[in-house]
Amino acid sequence: MLTPSIETRASWIVGSISVVLLATSFGALWITAVALKEIAAEIGGGRSAPSLASSLAWLGTSFGGLLMGRVAHRYGIRWTVIIGAASIAIGLAISTLGTAWQLYVGHGLFMGLLGNAGLNAPLYVYVSRWFDRRRGSALALVSSGSYLAGAVWPPILERAIAAVGWRQTMLIYALFEVALIVPLALLYLRTPPDTAAASGSTAEPAASATVFGWPANVVFALLAFAAFLCCVTMSMPQAHMVALCTDLGIPAAHGAAMLSVLLGVGFLTRQLWGVISDRIGGLLTLLASSLAQCTAMTGFLLTQDEAGLFAVSGAFGVAFSGLVPAYVLAVREYYPTSEASWRVPVVLLLSGSGMAAGSWLAGVMYDSYGYYTPAFAAGIAANVLNFVIIATLVARQQWTMGRPRRETHARSATHLASS
Repeated sequence: MLTPSIETRASWIVGSISVVLLATSFGALWITAVALKEIAAEIGGGRSAPSLASSLAWLGTSFGGLLMGRVAHRYGIRWTVIIGAASIAIGLAISTLGTAWQLYVGHGLFMGLLGNAGLNAPLYVYVSRWFDRRRGSALALVSSGSYLAGAVWPPILERAIAAVGWRQTMLIYALFEVALIVPLALLYLRTPPDTAAASGSTAEPAASATVFGWPANVVFALLAFAAFLCCVTMSMPQAHMVALCTDLGIPAAHGAAMLSVLLGVGFLTRQLWGVISDRIGGLLTLLASSLAQCTAMTGFLLTQDEAGLFAVSGAFGVAFSGLVPAYVLAVREYYPTSEASWRVPVVLLLSGSGMAAGSWLAGVMYDSYGYYTPAFAAGIAANVLNFVIIATLVARQQWTMGRPRRETHARSATHLASS
């Protein structure tokens, strides 16, 4: 007899609160994206300096997730979230001190390694433990937090930066995010249900040396590398949209609105991708979303007028939004829960590293060429390689699923022939 599902009303409350937490914590990173030109002008070093700071924040978030995932598993999610919120505030304060190295330390160490790392990967694992039937939808929901931040904060931050400057904006945001995140963590983040004791409603993968007939860690390495590649592409329009628009003579406020459209559409359609992934699985969702992102990224090379860029931004939001939660879902589908505390952070490490690499690469290539076309072309190339890797895994999955049927038919034919 199947035991009851672990999903309850509390599961969705926890998921919704996690979205708010991530939307608030990742909002801090958008200050640098919106004020990229102003920060570059004040501290020197060209656009690659604030781009590198953003990249270090993503890298810190990714690498820190490995540690914070284990800390959350041992001491509880509440403490990693509170420590993360405090660290983000410290990092914002340090970033305002006036030199490039202080910007790097503030972003990379405090906002990334100790800050968002305390929320991002731990909350993915934490929320997934509250669900068994609609885990894909739940992961799509919680992963939307960072994109909800991009939809909500850029227009607000653009107005704040224009009114009081980027330094004061960082200090105000530091106070705001601590005042919101800490009480929510204390009130809502409690011990999740025992998944192992209530897993009868969904088959839990057993530990195995192989996945799709290949060594399990080889398949995992391919998934992680694919996550890196797709996020190289994903990060470029997000980190450089406002700067791209101002280069084309489009007002910064319109560029910020364009970024909000991209991420707002991403937030909404990510929920649709979650429903799709519950039906077709993580790998097929990755394949479809990868193809869509590559197509939409090409659109940025084909249009430079404001209306066209708004349209392409919306299409890109639809396309990329299915990717990251589908990687986490694929890990949970093919690897046991006991391995989630390190496999999920590793995938997020590679995806975050891709975000960092793409943001930095676009800044460096802009400084070299003076325009963004070469950088976006490099992003498309990375996406093509991502698609090839995912298509290979899907083909291997389909072959191994069909092999038992082929072997059964072969045995039947042999039996008939011998009789």
